[in-house]
Amino acid sequence: MTADTSTSIPAVRRSSGSVLLTVMKLRTFIALFAVLIFFSFAAPNFTSTANMILMSKHVALNAFLAMGMTFVIITGGIDLSVGSIVGLCGMVAGALILNGVDLPMGYTVYFNLFEIVLIVLAVGIGIGLINGLLITKLNVAPFIATLGTLYVARGLALLSSDGQTFPNLSGRPEYATTGFDFFGAGRILGLPVSIWILIVLALAAAYVARSTPIGRHIFAVGGNERAARMSGVRVDLVKIFVYMFSGLCAAIVGIVISSELMAAHPATGESFELNAIAAAVLGGTSMSGGRGTIGGTIVGAFVIGILSDGLVMMGVSSFWQMVIKGLVIIIAVVVDQAQRKLQQRVTLMQMAKAG
Repeated sequence: MTADTSTSIPAVRRSSGSVLLTVMKLRTFIALFAVLIFFSFAAPNFTSTANMILMSKHVALNAFLAMGMTFVIITGGIDLSVGSIVGLCGMVAGALILNGVDLPMGYTVYFNLFEIVLIVLAVGIGIGLINGLLITKLNVAPFIATLGTLYVARGLALLSSDGQTFPNLSGRPEYATTGFDFFGAGRILGLPVSIWILIVLALAAAYVARSTPIGRHIFAVGGNERAARMSGVRVDLVKIFVYMFSGLCAAIVGIVISSELMAAHPATGESFELNAIAAAVLGGTSMSGGRGTIGGTIVGAFVIGILSDGLVMMGVSSFWQMVIKGLVIIIAVVVDQAQRKLQQRVTLMQMAKAG
């Protein structure tokens, strides 16, 4: 007696394909679990509470940038300027706290701390607006437009102090500029302020992506820009929005870092854009656009952050750290492409079965 295997073999293939696809979709969580287990044994005191909180602070900085980068990449773009925006925004905060703004009449205007924070955030959003206008109105490729603003922002940061550091940002009580250290060193319920800011911003970004028209339009533009435009989506406004949001996230990082150090240096933020891209891609955001999640990006940022801190604790050379990060980015992109192809194959099998 023989069994008919003509239908069982395709069924097994569909099942194995679906399992492999599920594993690929969960690759970020698997990677996070793997690095946690590895460094728990390889690095001393890695799992201590103090070290976990410190790593979370480091992760928060990358996660801010990665969230903004996620929206940009989903639309099919890229933002190389975020690291320079971090440096410029930190310098703006330092200049306003220490020197105020000199007016032509010989007067100097000092802003209070709340106003300084708003101005710094506005600077980040403004540079994002410039990026968006260059891309949408002048049809400059995102890579070129943001590469240009990278150099402009970094140059302005250097010019603001002739390349020097703005030290001792403790502020002056008479001008209500004290308390700047709260953003980088303050704590609420035992957790650093930066982590609370990250939680709030991540929840807001996830809500926008999943439950608002602008969120649906972001995915529509990345999935098929021409179809989105023909269906009535205001593509230019969507692109401008994502670059402004990316600039906002970079400004927050500039504030947090200069607050934590109580000093602002024009070189702050160099190569930060690479870690942000790595976290977004590792978290499942497709470089082809149209796919990505804020939650996945946060997990990706934790993988990159834990990998970096763990390698430091193991005494691995910074040169090898760069090699390892580069390999992580390459592997993440390769797996993303494989996932896309496997998804198409599984979809075709399901359609054939339904037909």
